[in-house]
Amino acid sequence: MELTPEEQSILGGGRGEAAKRALEYQLEVGRFWGARRFVPVTNVHMMGDIEVMGDAGLEFLRNEARQSARCAVPTTTNARCIDFAHCERMGQDAGEAVKEREIIATLRRMDVATTDTCINYQTVYQPHLGEHVAWGDTGTVIYANSVFGARSNFEAGPAALAAALTGRTPEYGFHLDAHRKGTFTVELKAKLDDLADWGAVGKLVGESHQNYYAVPVFHGYHRTPGADELKHLGAALASYGSMGMFHFVGVTPEAPSIEQAMGGVSSFERLSIEEKDIENIFHNYKLGDGDARLVVFSGPQQSLFEMKNLSFLFENRKTKPGTTCIVTTNSAVLQQSRDLGYAKALEDAGVTILEGVCFYILQNLSPMREKNRWTNMVSNSAKIVNIIGAHRFNTILRRTADCVDIACSGILK
Repeated sequence: MELTPEEQSILGGGRGEAAKRALEYQLEVGRFWGARRFVPVTNVHMMGDIEVMGDAGLEFLRNEARQSARCAVPTTTNARCIDFAHCERMGQDAGEAVKEREIIATLRRMDVATTDTCINYQTVYQPHLGEHVAWGDTGTVIYANSVFGARSNFEAGPAALAAALTGRTPEYGFHLDAHRKGTFTVELKAKLDDLADWGAVGKLVGESHQNYYAVPVFHGYHRTPGADELKHLGAALASYGSMGMFHFVGVTPEAPSIEQAMGGVSSFERLSIEEKDIENIFHNYKLGDGDARLVVFSGPQQSLFEMKNLSFLFENRKTKPGTTCIVTTNSAVLQQSRDLGYAKALEDAGVTILEGVCFYILQNLSPMREKNRWTNMVSNSAKIVNIIGAHRFNTILRRTADCVDIACSGILK
C-alpha cells in the first residue's frame, strides 16, 4: 500500500505504540482487500460491549489504555448489552455488569464518546455526501452510504477502533466509486404504510440477493419515505442480504434518476414488489405454540417519533399480565421522551423501556428466554426477527399496531 509521510510516521511510532499497532493491523486489512492506499475519516462508530467482546476483548481494551491509546477523530459506541437500571430485574449477571462498566470507563479514557446507540445517524452525527467514515453495525453503515451518500464499509470492532486511533481506513469497497453504482432495480408498487412493511421489502430483496456489493435501486413509490422507514429498509437489507448500500430514486443523494443511480448501465435485473408480496411475508411466519408473552420494539433502537407513535398506540391500554413488552432506545431519545410524556405513557401501560441497549445483544439472553419460557418473539423489526434466531426464538414479524394489540391482548394472530 502507498503510505503518506504521516502514515509512515505513525508506523515509526510517532503517535505512540497503540497507533502504530493499529496501523499495522489496518495494513493487513488493506492488503487483504487489495486497497492501494488509506483515506482519512472524520468519524468512527464502534461496537464495544462485554457480550460481544468477552473477557479477551476487555483485556485488549485494557492494554490499549495502558499504551495511552487516544482517538484521533470523534468516535462513538454502538448499543451495549446491559441497562444497569434493569440488570437485576432482567436476570443479568452482576459480574458481567461490572465488566460492562469497566469497558465504558476504559473507552472514555481513550476519548471515545460512549453514546451506546445504533441510531447514531438519527441522534448523534450525520455525515455529508462523499464524507469518509469508519462505522460498525450494519444498519448504521447502510444508512450512511445510502441516505447521506457518505462512505463506509462494515467495520468490525477492532477495525473501527484502529480507525479511531489512526484517523484513517483502507480505501476499498464503498469508499470507491466502482462499488457505489446500482446493480438492479426494484419498483415499489405496494402501499408500505408501516415500518414493518419496509422491513418486509428489505427481507424480500435481501434474501434473493445475498451479496455485499449488490446495490438495489428503488423507484416508483408514490411519496418520499421518512427517516424511520429508510432505517428499517436499510437494516433489513443489511441483515438479510449483507448489503452495504441502496439507492432510492429522487430521495438518496446519488440517485437523482435511475440512469444516474445505475451508472449508465442499461442491461440489468428489474424487480417489482406488490401488496400481495408484502402480505405473503406476514402470512408465512409460523405461530409456533401460540405464545404471545414477548413483544419487542428494538433492532434498531427507537427514534423519538417511533416513541411518540408507540405512546399513542399504548395510550389508556395495559399489557396483558404475564406478557413482557420491551422498547429500546438511547439516552438522548429517552430523556426527550420523558420530557414529552411519551415514556410515561408507555411505562403506565406496562412497557419496559431499556436505555442504551439493543434486545438481540442483551447479556444472558438465552437463559433469560428459558427462565421466562419465551418461545415466540413478536416484533415490527424485520432485522431483529432475522438475527435473533441464534437464541432459539420462533420469530414473528407484525405491523406496529398489531404488535401493540398482541402485547395488550395476549392473543397471537
